Amino acid sequence: MADERQRIVRVAGSRRARLTPVEGTTSEPHSRDERSTPPTEERGPNDDRMLRDVPPHY
Repeated sequence: MADERQRIVRVAGSRRARLTPVEGTTSEPHSRDERSTPPTEERGPNDDRMLRDVPPHY
């Protein structure tokens, strides 16, 4: 089980560390087309706004 976890790798000369990849994942962000929207009857009052918002780094 210990081998299945991500590891923190220090990068020389960098302020940020790096995580080792996990099998079956990618580092690419999801596109808007891949986002799933809940059925209309299960939506909350802010769901439409939250689905439109995109973080500034995307």
